[in-house]
Amino acid sequence: MTDPIADMLTRIRNAQAVNKKTVVLPMSKIKYSIAKILVQGGWIEKAEIIKVAAKKNSDSVFNEIKIDLKYRNGEPAITSLKKISTPGRRVYVNRNELPRVLNNLGIAIISTSSGLMTNKEAKKKGVGGELICEIY
Repeated sequence: MTDPIADMLTRIRNAQAVNKKTVVLPMSKIKYSIAKILVQGGWIEKAEIIKVAAKKNSDSVFNEIKIDLKYRNGEPAITSLKKISTPGRRVYVNRNELPRVLNNLGIAIISTSSGLMTNKEAKKKGVGGELICEIY
């Protein structure tokens, strides 16, 4: 897999298409940070790290992220999840070019030198960075 963030967004999109309650995906710090931003914005219910035992007689344990999806009146809270920056085409924005997603009803997640944050937080702090994804 060359783009784990795109895989995460696709798993969430697919789970919402069939009205699943939870999504479980492999753990990474950046995916967990994105999930925490989605929880803070009210797009998903909660995200937690769970420990899973490896299969086939092994004593090893690894972490996964369990995301509880949010629905409003039977419809998914997230209408669109769009990956902007890909491994083949990185998209960077400076502090003056930060996007407004759906007239500020949605959010864009930016990877800055201060960590992952929404476009609104980046505007307040006056920083730019790599545009990861847009959510509305």
